[in-house]
Amino acid sequence: MTQPVNTLRGFTLSEWQHHYHTRPADERIACVRATLTALAAGLPADDNAWLYLASAAQREVQYQRLAQQLEAVAGDISQLPLFGVPFAVKDNIDVGGWPTSAACPEFAYLAASDATVVANLCAAGAIVIGKTNLDQFATGLVGTRSPHGAVVNSFDSRYVSGGSSSGSASVVARGLTPFSLGTDTAGSGRVPAGFNNIVGLKPTKGGLSNRGVVPACRLNDTVSVFALTVADAALVAELAGGYDAADAYSRINPRTAPADLPASPRFAVPAQLEFFGDVQAERAFQRALAQLKSSGVTLETLDFTPFRVLAEQLYYGPWVAERTVAVEAMLSANPQVINPVVRGIVNNGLKYSACDAYKAEYLRAELTRQIEQQLAPFDALVVPTSPTIRTLAEMEQEPVLFNSQFGTYTNFTNLADLSALALPAPMRDDGLPAGITLIAPAWHDRALAAFGQRWQQAQDLPLGATGRRLPAAQFLTPSSQHVRVAVVGAHLSDMPLNFQLVQRAATFVEQTTTAPCYRLYALANSQPPKPGLVKAAQGAAISVELWDIPLARFGEFVAEIPAPLGMGTLLLADGRRVKGFICEPWALEGATDITEFGGWRHYTRHLSNRGVVGCTGAPQSLT
Repeated sequence: MTQPVNTLRGFTLSEWQHHYHTRPADERIACVRATLTALAAGLPADDNAWLYLASAAQREVQYQRLAQQLEAVAGDISQLPLFGVPFAVKDNIDVGGWPTSAACPEFAYLAASDATVVANLCAAGAIVIGKTNLDQFATGLVGTRSPHGAVVNSFDSRYVSGGSSSGSASVVARGLTPFSLGTDTAGSGRVPAGFNNIVGLKPTKGGLSNRGVVPACRLNDTVSVFALTVADAALVAELAGGYDAADAYSRINPRTAPADLPASPRFAVPAQLEFFGDVQAERAFQRALAQLKSSGVTLETLDFTPFRVLAEQLYYGPWVAERTVAVEAMLSANPQVINPVVRGIVNNGLKYSACDAYKAEYLRAELTRQIEQQLAPFDALVVPTSPTIRTLAEMEQEPVLFNSQFGTYTNFTNLADLSALALPAPMRDDGLPAGITLIAPAWHDRALAAFGQRWQQAQDLPLGATGRRLPAAQFLTPSSQHVRVAVVGAHLSDMPLNFQLVQRAATFVEQTTTAPCYRLYALANSQPPKPGLVKAAQGAAISVELWDIPLARFGEFVAEIPAPLGMGTLLLADGRRVKGFICEPWALEGATDITEFGGWRHYTRHLSNRGVVGCTGAPQSLT
C-alpha cells in the first residue's frame, strides 16, 4: 500500500499528490495513515530540529478530520490540494492542543486552537507532523540561540543553519517534509533558506494572517514558507494566505500587481556590495549575476545607502523596543530563562522613549519613500541572501556582529513593505549553498514566484540536501488574484490594442489554440480592424494568446470592449476554460469568414502580403 519511507524523502508536492492520487479511492485514508506512521517512525529522537513531534493519537485526529473532508467533497481528492501531505510548523506558531514554546520552555503554553495559517493548510488536506526549533523568541538569524541546541547546517555540521526558522529550514532541506512554516521579521525566512539550498518565500506583510503567532515585532512579522521548489512555496502561500478580520494587521490584497515579471526583466543590484571578506560568497554571487544576464535579465546598479540605513534601524534603534514588548512579561518576571544574547537585545528596548519611537517611524517612512522611488524603474532588486556564512565556533565568538552581517540584505524588507523570494543559486566553491534573493514591491509575491520558478528550472540544482533533482514538470497553479484571458485579435502581442493589456499590468502566459469548435470572422467597419470569434458546430482550432490580468483591473479592461464584442468563456484545445473574447451573432452580417487561416495574425499577414493596409498599426481608441 505504501512505498518505503526513504523513497518519499525529498518528494515535492506534485509527487506527494501522485503518491495518493494513484491509490484506489477507498484506500486513500489508509494510505495516508500508513505512510505518515512510517514517516514518523523514521524521524530520529535526537534530531534537535524538532521540538515536538505529533503523537500517534494527534496524527489519528488529523486522519479522521481528513476522512471527513474527503467525504464532504464526495471523494474528489483534487478539491484537497494538500491531501495527506505532511508539514512542519515553527514553534512560535500555534497548533491546537499542542504546546507552543518559542524555544523557551518556561514560556510554553497549550494552544487553544490552530493559528489561521495552520488551519488554512489543514483545510486543504495537510497534516502537521511536528513543530520545529528556532532562535528563541524568533530573535536571531543564526539558529544557535535555543536552549535545545544549535540546529546545524544541512550540508556541513560545522556551520550554522541560519535562523530564526532554523528547524523549519532544516527538515525541508533534508527532505523530511516537502514544506514548512517559518516566520520572517528581519530575514528569518530567507537566511536559513539560503544556507540550506531551499526556497524561502517571504510574503507581503499582512498577506498571511499572524493570528496564533507569538509576536517578535508585530508591525513587521510575516509568516513565511520553506519548500524544495518555488512552485510548492507559491501554492502553500496561496492556500495559507487571505484576509483575516481577527488579525488587526491582516491586509486585503488589492489584486493590482502583475502575475509575472516581463520576459526580459530589469533588475537592480546594489552598487556597494559587501561580503565581509568572504571571497567564496562574492564569487558565487557574481556567477549568479552572470547567469541572470545570460537568461535575458538586464542588471543595473543603484545606491544601496537607504536600504542599509533602514536595515540598521531594526536592531540599532527604537524599533528593537517592539521585541521588548513581545517578551515584556517574561523579561520582568523571569529574565534569567531568556537566552543571554536574546536578553541583551531585548533589554536595549528599555532605553528608548515614546519620542524616540516617533522619530524612528518618521525616519522609516522617509527611507521607505526613497527606496520606493529607487526601485520604481526596476522589476526587482537582486541581492545575496546573506553576504557570508559562519561556523558554529565563529558564532560563539561574535554572536551579535555576525548575526548583524547575515541581515545586511534582509533587515530592511519588512520595514519598507516589500515582498521577497530567496532562491537556490550556484554553490560556493567549498560546496556550501549561496542563495540569491529577489525583492519587489508589496503584493508582487506571485510575479517573483513566476520568475523564480523559471530560474530554478534553468539552474537544475539538487533539491536542498536531498541529492534529488527538480522534477521535469513544475508549474505554478493558476492565481486566484488574476484572471486568465484569451485574446484573439487586436489585443495580441504587437497588435494595435495590446497596450490596453500592458498598461493594466497584464502578463503574457502562452500561445495556444481553442478547441476545434469556433469560427473566426473579420468584422466589417471596425477600427482598428478586429475579428469576431463565434462558437459553431462545424468549427476549427483558432490561435489565441493567454494573458493574466490583475483581478482589480479586469473590470476596467472589459468596460473598454465595444459592441459587438464581449467577454465570455472559451474552451481551449486541452480542455481548459478561460475568459475570452466572443462576438454577437448579428455582427456577422457583412463579415468575412477567415476560419481557414487559423488565427487573426495569419490573416493579417496574408493581407499584408497582398498589399492591403489597415490591418495593424499604432494604438487607437475604441470609438
